[in-house]
Amino acid sequence: MGKAVLRNRMRVARAERELSQEDLARLASVTRQTISSIENEQYVPSALLAFVLAKCLGKSIDELFYLEGGE
Repeated sequence: MGKAVLRNRMRVARAERELSQEDLARLASVTRQTISSIENEQYVPSALLAFVLAKCLGKSIDELFYLEGGE
């Protein structure tokens, strides 16, 4: 069984809302660097932060984050 990797659609969702990384960071009470790291899949957010980001972007968790691999 391969390793599952958490992927995201944050950049697209952010663009749909016309938000900058700084805007989203402010809404979610995190740094712009955190948003950048999540978008670039260098950082996996906690469950709480994932829910906060989904709410800020008007998306459900599974619209914003998905698993790849691990079958």
